[in-house]
Amino acid sequence: MDRRRRGPGCAAWLLLALILLGAVGAGLGWIYVKRYMPTYELADKSRIFGVSGDETALILNNELQDETGLYSDGQVYLPIDWVNEHLNQRFYWDAGEELLVYALPDTIVYADASTEGERGPLLKADSGEAWLSLGLVSSYTDIRTEAFATSQIKRVYIDTLWEPYEEAAVKKAGMVRQRGGVKSPVITEAQEGERLQVLSSMEKWSLVRTADGYMGYIENRRLGERSMRTPVSSFEAPVYTNISMEEKVRLGFHQVTSQAANEDLEEYAAIAQGMNVIVPTWFNVISNDGTYTSLADREYVDKAHALGLQVWAMVENVSTEESVRNLDTKELMSSTSRRKELIENLMGEAETYGFDGFNLDFESLRSEAGPHYIQFIRELSVACRQAGLVLSVDNYVPSDYTAFYNRREQGVVADYVIVMGYDEHYAGGEPGSVASISFVREGIANTLKEVPKEKVINSVPFYTRIWTEKDGASTSKAYGIANAWEWIEENQVELVWQEELGQYYGETEGADGRQRIWMEEERSLGLKVDLINEYELAGVGCWKLGFETADIWEVISQVR
Repeated sequence: MDRRRRGPGCAAWLLLALILLGAVGAGLGWIYVKRYMPTYELADKSRIFGVSGDETALILNNELQDETGLYSDGQVYLPIDWVNEHLNQRFYWDAGEELLVYALPDTIVYADASTEGERGPLLKADSGEAWLSLGLVSSYTDIRTEAFATSQIKRVYIDTLWEPYEEAAVKKAGMVRQRGGVKSPVITEAQEGERLQVLSSMEKWSLVRTADGYMGYIENRRLGERSMRTPVSSFEAPVYTNISMEEKVRLGFHQVTSQAANEDLEEYAAIAQGMNVIVPTWFNVISNDGTYTSLADREYVDKAHALGLQVWAMVENVSTEESVRNLDTKELMSSTSRRKELIENLMGEAETYGFDGFNLDFESLRSEAGPHYIQFIRELSVACRQAGLVLSVDNYVPSDYTAFYNRREQGVVADYVIVMGYDEHYAGGEPGSVASISFVREGIANTLKEVPKEKVINSVPFYTRIWTEKDGASTSKAYGIANAWEWIEENQVELVWQEELGQYYGETEGADGRQRIWMEEERSLGLKVDLINEYELAGVGCWKLGFETADIWEVISQVR
C-alpha cells in the first residue's frame, strides 16, 4: 500500500477551522449575551420623574402629573390650582389680598404666608401664586399620601381612590425596571418578602409600585402570592346641615321695582292659593364695591308671615341698567374683604326686616367669575346656617357653557338649587317655545346628576312670547298668561295642541307680518307639574306673580 505522509498544511487548516469555529461560537455567545443577559444599567430617575433640586414630582392615583410641587422648610407644598382641580376645590386663594380662605359648614378659616402649622408655614406665596403644605391639604381632604421628599429625586404619591387594589409578595429579589424586559434600565431592586402594589399585569411582567416609592416592571416569576387590600379612610368629612321645609315648596317670584310695588303682595297672594314662599326682588347689586339698592319692607314681611308665607329676599345683578352696566361680578367677588362686607350687610338686612332667607339670582356671568361666585355662596351659606336662614340659588338649565356655576357644590352648601326651566327660545334668538316639555325634562334630569332631588326646585314660566316675522326679521315680546289670552282672543288665533312640545301653538297673518305663539296655560303647566312630581323634586317656582290667571294655581298646588 502506498502510504503518503501528511504535510504541515493539514494541521494549519485544522487549526484555522478550530479558530473560526471558536470565533463563531464566541460571536454567537456575544449575541446571546447581548440579547438575553440582563442589564444593570441604572435608569435616569430625574428624567423619569421630570424633577430636579427642590422640585417635587406629583403622582396622583399612580399617574405622574405635569405639574410639580415644591420642597421647602422640610415640607412638600402643592400648587393650589392643581389642588383645586384634582383634590379639593374648597381651598380658595385670594391673589389680590394674598389670603387663603376655607369655608367649613359653620366657620371660615383664613391663612396667609405668615400662618404657621405644626411643621412650618401652611402656605407659600409668590407673585400672586400659592402653594399649600401637604399636611394642610391632607387635614381637609379625604386622601392618603406617601412622600419621599428627602431623597435626591423628590416625589409624593397622592391617592384619592379607596377601592380594593392588588398586592403581591416578592418571593425572589429582583430588579424593577423602567419597562418590561431585562434590557430595560433598573429603577430599584425589590427585596424578598417586600409587598408590592400591582398596577397592571402582562404575560411575563407586572407594573408595580414599590415600598421605596417607585413604579416600574418586575418579572412575574419573582412574585409570589397575590391578594387584595382595601384601604381604610379615617377622614371625617364636614357635615353641611341644611334647612328644608316640611312640605313641598310652592314659590312665587314677586318682581318689585319700586317701594309701591310691595303693596301688591296681598293681591298676588289672594290669587296664588297654595303658595307658601314668596321671593321679592329687593336687593340689586350695582357696583364692584358691593353697593346695592334695597326695596325691603318690614310691613311686607309681617303681612307675608300672617298669610303663612315665608319670605326669601332676592339678591341679584340683572334687574336694573345700572347693575348690568357697572357690575363686574368677578371683580366684586374675587375680593375676600368685599365678599365679607357684602355678606355682613345682607345679614344685617335680614335682622332688620325679619325675612326667612335669601334667593341668589346672578345671571350672565363669565366663566372666570365662576370660582369667586361659588366662594361667595359658600361663605354666605355659613352666615345663613348660623342665623337659621334659608339659602336658595337660581340657575340656568345645565349646559356646557354654564358648567362653571358648579351646581354640584351649590347642592352641598345651599338649601335649595332652583332650575330656571324657561327661556328655551329667548329674545334675539330663533322663534320657538319658551319651555317645551322635553326642554324642561332635560333640565331637571341633568340637574339631578349633580344635585340631590330633595334640594331641586324647578321654576316654570307664567309667560310666553309672541313672535313677529316680517321682512325677513324676527322679533318677540313677552306676554304674561293673562295678557296672552287677551291677544289670542283679539286676533282670533286658533290653537292646536303639539304633543311633542306639550303646548298649544297658534299663528296669524296680518299687516304686522306673521305672528306665532307657543302658549303656556293650565295643560302645559300641568305637564311640568307632573314632571316635578315624577322626579320627586323639592318643589316648584313660578316666574312671575301677576302674569298668571287664578286657575293656574289650581295646577301649581298639585305639586305635592
